[in-house]
Amino acid sequence: MDNGLPRLLYKYFLEMGMNESSAAYLNMFVLLLAALILAWFLDMVIWKLLRSVSLRLARKSKTNFDNFLVANKVPRYVAHILPLAILFEIVPFAMVDFEYAGTIVFKLLRILFVFLTLFTVKSIFRSINDYLKTKPRFRDKPMDSYIQVFMIFAWFVGVLTIIAIITEVEFIKFFTALGAGSAVILLIFKDSILGLVASIQVSINDMVRIGDWITFEKYGADGDVIEITLATVKVQNFDKTITTIPTYSLISDSFKNWRGMQESGGRRIKRALIISQKSIRFLTSEDIEALKKIQLIEPYLNTRSEQINAHNDSNNIDKSLAINGRTLTNIGVFRKYVNDYLQNHPAVNKGMTLMVRQLAPTTQGIPLEIYVFSSDKRWENYEYIMADIFDHLMSALPFFDLELYEFPLSFPPIPQT
Repeated sequence: MDNGLPRLLYKYFLEMGMNESSAAYLNMFVLLLAALILAWFLDMVIWKLLRSVSLRLARKSKTNFDNFLVANKVPRYVAHILPLAILFEIVPFAMVDFEYAGTIVFKLLRILFVFLTLFTVKSIFRSINDYLKTKPRFRDKPMDSYIQVFMIFAWFVGVLTIIAIITEVEFIKFFTALGAGSAVILLIFKDSILGLVASIQVSINDMVRIGDWITFEKYGADGDVIEITLATVKVQNFDKTITTIPTYSLISDSFKNWRGMQESGGRRIKRALIISQKSIRFLTSEDIEALKKIQLIEPYLNTRSEQINAHNDSNNIDKSLAINGRTLTNIGVFRKYVNDYLQNHPAVNKGMTLMVRQLAPTTQGIPLEIYVFSSDKRWENYEYIMADIFDHLMSALPFFDLELYEFPLSFPPIPQT
């Protein structure tokens, strides 16, 4: 020890009869132990002070951001900074006679400082994420993806810094040298890069939000989005199972987002009744008089019958055959009945498309499609409304002498005895 640094203890060990080597080792051990005890003591004191102050501020503060800082241990990590700084100052003095070992310990302290910085930054980002999720404006935004992007960048820089510390190469030079290995880096972080690009596009284009109901047939997902991260999107299906979808699949594959329906005035009902073609026919005057008992279409039948009779009379139409002239049909009157029924249904949104249309005939029959929107968009109520409408319409068919198509059952021939 020729540089005048703590010599009292070293001289004391020499006076005790130790040789210079043993005195130097013991002097280093005592100083390091004292530094560690001092650092531990300061860490505990600072932590208790910070915890006390932060808890008081959290109780008095109107915002809950400081609560999240405490919950994510930000004050705990901050309390480590001063003790670590003291070790930075004491270690060179304690290990002045052991240059190689001192260099290794000093590198370890610098690496420890890098990890401390990363954990502190991570806790701060988590606190910001938790705080923003309490705000309605950010509640449905993929904040987890943004935090992961920041942390990937932070860890990337942190790892490079640690390697630069170990190799004793300047950070800028080390970072420049990585250009040659960029292809390998791109290959290793391919999924993360794809996820990063996808997360940005999903956020900018507002394709998916937390809470959206999406249907992704490729992955068997049909439910609500509960989490959006850099690599995956978690969907809780309606059977309470969880489906995990790669984030980049949202921009590379097709999926259905039901948000538009949920934000609109209704949920679409699009279903057809298959009418047997054999049951379709012209209506006689007796049929019309019988149908006039149905109050919903009585005004229509009165007006329409007068118009048809006037047209046929003015054109001297021979009505001995129903095909001559203009004649009402049972399916046409039923279609008008369905339209009026839906117009008077309290659960149907009248401000949106309301249509009863006849589709092209098929081998099964003639589809009569109901295309309306229910006012209530909740799944359970929507299903009840749709079932209620079709229960009534199927029960009304016999009054118009119409039949639903049913696939004929074939039975094996009865064996002759």
